[in-house]
Amino acid sequence: MHDFDIRPWGEWQVLDEQDGFKVKRIVVHPGQRLSYQTHEHRAETWVVVKGICTAIIDGEVVVAGPGESVFVEIGQAHRITNAHDELLVIVEVQLGAYTGEDDICRLEDDYGRAAVG
Repeated sequence: MHDFDIRPWGEWQVLDEQDGFKVKRIVVHPGQRLSYQTHEHRAETWVVVKGICTAIIDGEVVVAGPGESVFVEIGQAHRITNAHDELLVIVEVQLGAYTGEDDICRLEDDYGRAAVG
């Protein structure tokens, strides 16, 4: 059984995971956004499957629609935002020596969650 979690902004599900990578399906509800965060051990590529992703990467706004992708380097501050009225669905590919959920350093969070994890 693959990992799955419901978060205040939506949900994620692990589709595949092996040494050096993890693939997730991320669903972000309308008007919600993930924490502004960094990772010490992984880079991420987000492929938009449905909806419009308004991403913040090191303070810069990047907008991507279906079929487009966004790359986040290890250590870059980043956030996924769904500023629209339809669900946002993203396939996220994490690449790195460690892809655990505790490799999150939250810089800012709308839901009052702790800085790590």
